[in-house]
Amino acid sequence: METVYENILVYSVVFLVCIVVIALYLRRQKKNSKIVEEKILKAKHEGVYEPVSLHPVIDQNTCIGSGACIAACPEKDIIGIRNGKATTINASHCVGHGACFHACPTQAITLCIGTEIRGVDLPHVSQDFETNVPGLYIAGELGGMGLIKNAVQQGKQAVENIVKAGKKPHNASYDIIVVGAGPAGISAALTAQKHNLKCLTLEQDTLGGTVFSFPRSKIVMTSPMELPLYGKIKLHETTKPELLELWKDVLEKNNVEVKENSKVETIVHGDGHFGVETQGGEKYTSRFIVLAIGRRGSPRKLNIPGEGMEKVAYRLLEPEIISDKDIMVVGGGDSAIEAALQLSEQNRVILSYRGDAFGRIKPKNKEKIEEAVQKGLVDVRLNTNITSIGKDEVSLQQGTGGATISIKNDLVYIFAGGELPTQFLLKIGLQITKKFGEAVLKHK
Repeated sequence: METVYENILVYSVVFLVCIVVIALYLRRQKKNSKIVEEKILKAKHEGVYEPVSLHPVIDQNTCIGSGACIAACPEKDIIGIRNGKATTINASHCVGHGACFHACPTQAITLCIGTEIRGVDLPHVSQDFETNVPGLYIAGELGGMGLIKNAVQQGKQAVENIVKAGKKPHNASYDIIVVGAGPAGISAALTAQKHNLKCLTLEQDTLGGTVFSFPRSKIVMTSPMELPLYGKIKLHETTKPELLELWKDVLEKNNVEVKENSKVETIVHGDGHFGVETQGGEKYTSRFIVLAIGRRGSPRKLNIPGEGMEKVAYRLLEPEIISDKDIMVVGGGDSAIEAALQLSEQNRVILSYRGDAFGRIKPKNKEKIEEAVQKGLVDVRLNTNITSIGKDEVSLQQGTGGATISIKNDLVYIFAGGELPTQFLLKIGLQITKKFGEAVLKHK
């Protein structure tokens, strides 16, 4: 009898311990959920809750709230756990690297572009990456996939699909012309070389494409990737110079031809091949085309007097060699803020932004710019517009129709985003559709 009482006592203690543990767990979960809800309300108030590009969409029926997606994400507060399920918080800060997608143990995450109410213009591309124009393929950011790892994969797959279609006789100078020397373009060119295809790569700027315009210290790769004719790159955190040097080395060793500063103006199709003409008047012919250009196309300009001066730039290169200058940085996005912060280390920097607050920037950048302002390293001028650029000064207007002042200036950096090359694409004959929350990367 005594043994029975002892067993009852033991089970009672175990039961009470379990109840306490569960209660503490639920209490903690409720507390964490409240924190996440407060962050969501703050994100909505600051206008960073809605996504602006590639972003995760979480299936609440499949999610088990493991938190693996949060742990895998290199960014901060993109995803949180609310009521035991993952949910997006600052969706507009998502850079689309896909770490959450690959980390989810139940495959509850899909990477989508656009939302139900805000569409994104994208060219029509088949599963083989071929467009509605036969023989013309699209890979990388232009097709909605800006993640370096996946852009590299798409460039490879696009060319492999061309190879599968079989090599037919043609009179063109090249088998493939790749337009764009970013991640997708480099991968496409290397894959073409691997299959002994005569290939030419044309880049409007410099090797690396969009990656080349990243600030020098920016991390541009967050997970391993497979590069044709090289193998697996296992560097989880890679700076721009390291990645560009690797690409340059691989291209040189494999004799891959890349023509920089060759902006493609026209692409026409006829007689079984494509005719390509650059801004410099160079003409080429090719059986196939792989478009691997960025979605931004050309930098968006302010169209103000003096903007064509040599002192004006739309990307920051080698900031460490610029010192003791009076610099005006224009823009309110991450690129503008990162440039202003780097330039402020050795220069006097004014950051002009037409808005009344920095809304769609990464939390880390927001913290850094606020700290820089407090220390007097960066002079932020909100609600201002640069109206003209002179040899030794710039004119800055407060608000719309407000007072205009002249400010001493040596250099101007404009980060006003880029323009989707819609007219260029339409001229080729590509079909462009608006995507409303369409999946770009999902589990099979």
